[in-house]
Amino acid sequence: MSSTPAHGSPRVVVIGAGIVGCSLADELTARGWTDVTVLEQGPLPAPGGSTSHAPGLVFRTSPSKTLTAFAQYTVEKFGSLEADGVPCFLPVGGLELATTPERLADLHRRAGLAASWGVRGEVVSAARCKELWPLIDESVVLGGLHTPDDGLARALLASRAQRDRATARGARFLHRHTVTGVERRNGHVTGVVTDRGTFPADHVVSAAGFWGPVIGRMAGVDVPLQPLAHQYAKTGPLPQLSGATAEASRPILRFQDRDLYFREHTDRVGIGSYAHRPLPVDPFAVPPYDEARARDLDMPSSFPFTPEDWAPSWEDCRRLLPALRDCEIDQGFNGVFSFTPDGMPVLGESRDLRGFWLAEAVWVTHSAGVAKAVAEWMVDGRPSLDVHECELTRFEEAQRSPAYIRERGSQQFVEVYDVVHPLQPMERPRPLRVSPFHARQQQLGACFLEGGGWERPHWYEANAGLVTGIDLPERDAWSARHWSPIAAAEARATRGKVALYDMTPLRRLEVTGPGALDFLDRMTTNNLRKKPGAVTYTLLLDEAGGIRSDLTVARLAPDRFQLGANTPADLDRLLRHAPDGVHVRDITSGTCCVGVWGPLARDLVQPLTPDDFSHGAFGYFRAKETYVGHVPVTAMRLSYVGELGWELYTTADLGLRLWDTLWEAGRELGVIAAGRSAFNSLRLEKGYRAWGVDMTGEHNPFEAGLGFAVRMDKEDFTGKAALENAGAPARRLTPLLLDDPAAVVLGKEPVYVDGSPAGYVTSASYGYTLGRCVAYAWLPSGLPSGTGVHVEYFGEKVPATVADEPLFDPEMTRIRR
Repeated sequence: MSSTPAHGSPRVVVIGAGIVGCSLADELTARGWTDVTVLEQGPLPAPGGSTSHAPGLVFRTSPSKTLTAFAQYTVEKFGSLEADGVPCFLPVGGLELATTPERLADLHRRAGLAASWGVRGEVVSAARCKELWPLIDESVVLGGLHTPDDGLARALLASRAQRDRATARGARFLHRHTVTGVERRNGHVTGVVTDRGTFPADHVVSAAGFWGPVIGRMAGVDVPLQPLAHQYAKTGPLPQLSGATAEASRPILRFQDRDLYFREHTDRVGIGSYAHRPLPVDPFAVPPYDEARARDLDMPSSFPFTPEDWAPSWEDCRRLLPALRDCEIDQGFNGVFSFTPDGMPVLGESRDLRGFWLAEAVWVTHSAGVAKAVAEWMVDGRPSLDVHECELTRFEEAQRSPAYIRERGSQQFVEVYDVVHPLQPMERPRPLRVSPFHARQQQLGACFLEGGGWERPHWYEANAGLVTGIDLPERDAWSARHWSPIAAAEARATRGKVALYDMTPLRRLEVTGPGALDFLDRMTTNNLRKKPGAVTYTLLLDEAGGIRSDLTVARLAPDRFQLGANTPADLDRLLRHAPDGVHVRDITSGTCCVGVWGPLARDLVQPLTPDDFSHGAFGYFRAKETYVGHVPVTAMRLSYVGELGWELYTTADLGLRLWDTLWEAGRELGVIAAGRSAFNSLRLEKGYRAWGVDMTGEHNPFEAGLGFAVRMDKEDFTGKAALENAGAPARRLTPLLLDDPAAVVLGKEPVYVDGSPAGYVTSASYGYTLGRCVAYAWLPSGLPSGTGVHVEYFGEKVPATVADEPLFDPEMTRIRR
């Protein structure tokens, strides 16, 4: 928790008085932090950033549970606010149209997402779409998704209402103050310099929108966002809307098949387009407010309209809304707003400059929710919901170059309304990060997907011949995308013989120093006070008992540990808390790893090493530093696939030699290379959790089925007090088996118990050993094994049954042999 200075309430300076800055000032002052100064370079109430031209669409449903929660809070809060008696939110609803069978199927999927996250919505007929929006041509529409509680946020009014509330509690808003510098001392922010004076601060929050990189450079903090211009136009008055008095009465309309959206402006229609080429904007070249006005711009964030980009969209608009054929565009502009490489906001406190916070790349849709989360983070030490997808620490170093941010940010713009499969990788820039085995994987016909910048083999065409004789149910088009029956062959080969898995993208951290054991034991839940050679599965919790990550910790020497971690946030968290004398560093890029798994794993490895790899001499969850052929390795007896085997680590320069040594020695055993598609299937059959997917900071270990990794008899560890006070879990991560051997789900689908939505799927994959799809879901506690439930997949209720775990090899005989 952030400490309060001796002079009372912490001094907070927020840079930017757009919707995020105003929302944050309101949330902070409501929590008792009243010494808040909001600095704005432009004039109030409309300072000229993205908020000043935002069309205000709030569609809550997203594949991201976090973004949906942000949007839900925004609707709730703005729906309760007024300015001069005028409501800040218009609950007109939302309507997403389908004009192709593929889009209609996707709307059924989105309806499932809505049900998973608690948003009211239903797929409706073309006739119903016509009732909701009489101007559409019903003949081109196949159906729609109606979300009646979505609507329009009046961004400037909501900013003003929150500004007034914050001011009443002691905050001050100073416009016409251009930030020119950020002061610091001993790694902590101390103030903000403007052209009209310096403002001391204990905390500084950059809520500057697309100017975020400019502020970040002043603070020495990377802000990975790319501003892009987005076309918005208004028609002239429409006879069909004549006499309208309300700003809007019909749902906000999305025509995603043509990258368009529509909203009413009394008797006119506003139209936004993502159909045009990406128009990147250099944030360092955007003029300040007065200079923009001098250039005949309405505001800094409003660039001149480009008719040549608009022309194709205008034809699409007229096809959908025939009433537009007799009118013209009355006004238009290219409005600037922010995109990140993954389309998510950038939130959190910098480790390099303590007290400097980011609340960037936030759209009006999520503004109040983001502000609440950041305020909770600052005041209470953690947000009340999981925000790992948004943390500024999530990006790898390789993902922070300006070229990468520009390219990926532009691609996010292109894909705003695309039907994006959960496994679909970004197309460029690739390849970026490759393991030392990449050349061999290419020779084996690897099908690469991408994650964290890494090229990750999902299956190998070299194994296509192994599919013969495997009887698999036919898949639907969606679940068959980015999948191959070869994955089944690779899974079965792993269960039957031996396979090599590239585990190089698994994050590896090294922790050393005389206080390393005490530090790690205090930070994590399990008992690490074991002799060198021990490997321990343990959890990083926050102070509230939420799971921040799971780790495998190998004690290689009394003061040297190697950690298997998840994201850059794990490194960040450990560095923030490491005492003097304890050194934490990321060794991932300089090392590599091969997983050797299967019943013949010992037959493969033992002849290559001088050490005894028998079960008695090298037990499960043990580590040895040894050799495989000519290659020095750190061997760990771990298995994420439920089979005998080892993770073999070496330096990157020796990686190819390690792979070739194992491959040549394994030929007579029938060794194959296997990919992540098989890996995911095998790990779910064993019930192994994936952090960030199956559990997050919103869940405690006992809910997640990880109580075995918690030693409550330890003297102390982060989160222990919270776990001691936690009641009986009301929900549990629950294994399901789909009843129909041909049925497949992929994750994030709603689960119905007794006909009502009761939870959602986290991970799912077909279990090739079990002959059924395995799904893990968050469901109410107390559902006994054998309970029937239904998983909604593209509108169809698929029967499933609660199962006991682990589903495969419950006695662990295959691993411990």
